[in-house]
Amino acid sequence: MTNSWNDIKNADVILVMGGNAAEAHPCGFKWVTEAKSNNGAKLVVVDPRFTRSAAVADLYAPLRPGTDIAFLMGVINYLLKNDKIHRDYVKAFTNASYLVKEGYKFEDGLFTGYDASKRDYTNKSDWEYQFDEQGMAKVDDSMSSPNSVMSLLKAHAGRYTPEMVERICGTPKDKFLKVCELIASTATGERTMTSLYALGWTQHTTGAQNIRCMAMIQLLLGNMGMPGGGVNALRGHANVQGITDLALLSTSTPGYMVLPSERETTFADYMKSRAFKPIRPGQTSFWQNYQKFFVSQQKAFFGAAATAENDWAYDYLPKFDTGYDTLKMVDMMAAGQMNGLFCQGLNIMMAAPQKDKTRAGLGKLKWLVVVDPIETETARFWENHGEFNNVDPKSVQTEVFQLPTSVYVEEEGSFTNSSRVIQWHWKAAEGPGESRSDIDIVAGLYGRLKAKYAKDGGAFPDPLLKLTWSYTNSASPAPAEVLKEINGYVVQDVTDPADPTKVLLRAGQQLPSFAVMTADGKTAAGCWIYTGVYTDAGNMSMRRDASDPTGKGVHPNWGFAWPANRRVLYNRASSDPNGKPWSERKKYVFWNGARWTGADVPDYGPLVAPDKSVGPFIMNPEGVGRLYVRGVMREGPFPEHYEPMDAFLENPLHPKVSVSPVARIFAADAKSFGTPDKFPIVATTYRLTEHFHYWTKAVHGNAVLQPELFVEIGERLAKAKGIKDGEWVEISSQRGAIKAKACVTKRIRPILVNGKPCDVIGLPIHYGFIGLARKGYATNTITPSVGDASVNTPEYKAFLVDVKKTSAPAASAMA
Repeated sequence: MTNSWNDIKNADVILVMGGNAAEAHPCGFKWVTEAKSNNGAKLVVVDPRFTRSAAVADLYAPLRPGTDIAFLMGVINYLLKNDKIHRDYVKAFTNASYLVKEGYKFEDGLFTGYDASKRDYTNKSDWEYQFDEQGMAKVDDSMSSPNSVMSLLKAHAGRYTPEMVERICGTPKDKFLKVCELIASTATGERTMTSLYALGWTQHTTGAQNIRCMAMIQLLLGNMGMPGGGVNALRGHANVQGITDLALLSTSTPGYMVLPSERETTFADYMKSRAFKPIRPGQTSFWQNYQKFFVSQQKAFFGAAATAENDWAYDYLPKFDTGYDTLKMVDMMAAGQMNGLFCQGLNIMMAAPQKDKTRAGLGKLKWLVVVDPIETETARFWENHGEFNNVDPKSVQTEVFQLPTSVYVEEEGSFTNSSRVIQWHWKAAEGPGESRSDIDIVAGLYGRLKAKYAKDGGAFPDPLLKLTWSYTNSASPAPAEVLKEINGYVVQDVTDPADPTKVLLRAGQQLPSFAVMTADGKTAAGCWIYTGVYTDAGNMSMRRDASDPTGKGVHPNWGFAWPANRRVLYNRASSDPNGKPWSERKKYVFWNGARWTGADVPDYGPLVAPDKSVGPFIMNPEGVGRLYVRGVMREGPFPEHYEPMDAFLENPLHPKVSVSPVARIFAADAKSFGTPDKFPIVATTYRLTEHFHYWTKAVHGNAVLQPELFVEIGERLAKAKGIKDGEWVEISSQRGAIKAKACVTKRIRPILVNGKPCDVIGLPIHYGFIGLARKGYATNTITPSVGDASVNTPEYKAFLVDVKKTSAPAASAMA
């Protein structure tokens, strides 16, 4: 989330696409209504269904699930064709003027360097910029060279005409153009648009490119770094941002640093590929401090055992061979390649695609540990629940351990919300029975493992035996102590290089910011982006001062926003190259002649003068926003529309390469994709306001409000299938079948796609065979096991099914 929930009130146009904020984020959606009521903002909703967000929108446009890139590239084409871009911003703050190698091409759905045998782009050399003798990227300030990013983007986007958008997406041309006009109204510097999205964009084989496409639009409009602008991910629950920040992914370490791969056998190898190398004169970056962040993290992990002599305990870190995301884990389990699974806070039976594959894999484990506050389908995967989970318990040899945890109101600690704001919460009640906090469970496991390694030894026990664990109560670390460790502290006095007698930081002091970290082992910090949350002044996440001095939705003394308590990222871009605000109305961060100042903490060196030519996007070696990426995205330098793996039609743009050529597909799933001759209906999944994932079906009130699985079916499809509201229907895909109650509605209407009608159905995700709600099928029984090429997110939002009337589940199964 580049901006914040509060900042939405500054927007003039709000685009909700790839999410349903009114339904899934009802508290945060108040800022949308604030913008509409007090700022005259226009709300645009683009969605396959007429949602609760659409119900209060100024403009609603439908589209076929899985065609977001075609729609967004159509918007880019409109902006470029009609010169509706913030030209000065684009020229100064994007790579539109950069020159790309002569060898770069895009033909028949493929970029240069594709290897069909490996289903990957194995040679990305021609995706590079042109460089001069000093290693600086060449630019053409006129942006007119045929090799400039702007020229290449115009050619790439030019195929996405309004007529092509209508053909692929099913969005009527007149509605699409009205959306474009509203979006284009923010290309002036006087008005801004914010984009709100959620899992509706991420859960596709092209999910990461969906989001990047929107970022490109915001760069063209000059809306990045502006109040009321940005690209904003609405996170699914209170702490999902914090989980991501602290390295949920198997190839990450906290603060979005990268775990070493097996090819990086030495610390020198590791740092060689991560050393910051500017490709424009004078450019700086957060990542030029990578070694300081990494060494400080190793000191937090391993304390005195991490020294310069042993490369900061580099050998203690695991070296990955491939990413072990959920899709990979399930595939390994199903193939009998995994002995055990420790499943903490994840109901993998319901959350992973192709439920039957997951269940079969769980049954091949030797042991399974489920750590959760409630009973889950994962913990009870071996039980027979009739047609909802038809399994023979005698055939399952997996030993299952269920460890009950307390919930957040039964413990204290921090949340990090969508706005990147870390907030403390206090304990309200004791947990029931023998439940323990997650911290206590992990601490107990660590203590037992450490004792066993100390007693029996092992091949390489050092990483565990020498792990820093200096909490007051080692069996039950206090959350505040953990947060202090995450923030970081001074290990050894840090002196002024110019005057060694002058102590800048004293040993034992809490680090005030990541800027003071050192690469010589004198500082320790568990997560550099959180540094500043717990200083010598106290726990900043406990702050609850709601004052907003500038009236721009900046509440600097409410919690702590990472990094550095910054509320809008890239905010230096809110002023022109000379440091003057693009408009007085949108004045945010600016140069006062001596330093950067304004409503927020500048996302920039506070004393770096505008004439130093340091770009505002200081995470990138270019210093500018990327309309074109070199090797970062597996699918290619520009977003391109590819059909979902369950393809409703041949891709009109390139039929020979209809689906993503680099999507994550496992061999076992190669034949699991459906075709429209057998499954002619497009399905999508979504959340309900009344339920939280799979938890609240265990809560009586929520179960009463939404008691059972249903499927939204449009009136035309229902009539064609002879289905009436409230009847039982079977929804089948290439992977299996489920039953649900029919909800015949006007909210979903057929759309005309490539000359033929396309019917769409909608399925909520929340039901299963455990809980107080009526037993129901897991929606993921019928979803495909395929992942986004860049981040491996499963494709839950677009797949093919058929629908027919059926009988109700057996009464015994429903009990």
